[in-house]
Amino acid sequence: MGQPEVTVRPVRESDRPTVEWLTTELWGAPEVVVHDAAFHPAGLPGFIAERGGRIAGLLTYDAAGAVLEIVTLNALDRYAGIGTLLIEAARDEAKRLGCREVLLTTTNDNLDALRFYQRRGFRLAALRPGAVDRSRLRKPAIPRSGDYGIPLHDEIDLSCPV
Repeated sequence: MGQPEVTVRPVRESDRPTVEWLTTELWGAPEVVVHDAAFHPAGLPGFIAERGGRIAGLLTYDAAGAVLEIVTLNALDRYAGIGTLLIEAARDEAKRLGCREVLLTTTNDNLDALRFYQRRGFRLAALRPGAVDRSRLRKPAIPRSGDYGIPLHDEIDLSCPV
């Protein structure tokens, strides 16, 4: 018997405590610090992917002007198409809101994410050397080394037209 179907739906007010818990579990705190700003994903709009009655993924975003910025994206069931479904939901929402691009930020160590996003049409848009070091001053829990033992220092923006 195969896996249950994945459904994607908007985050509801009743989901806010779960989003805060998940953000804390997956990101080390209820806030995400990126490009010298702090976001609280539990208060942001977003999408939840569900499979078999449980959360399989979460995307939160902030939309301003012509840009929908993905703040967090986590597929709890990896390599199952969940991240792709969440990205598609964000693109559809960007179109609905009249945005011209979807933007996101990752870190220099996150090679898996760089591969994932580029394979889904995102292009490298900006490099902020030392941005993670600055964020670490505000959020000391950010580790000094990341994926694959790579020293964690820089932010990379990726962008995709809508």
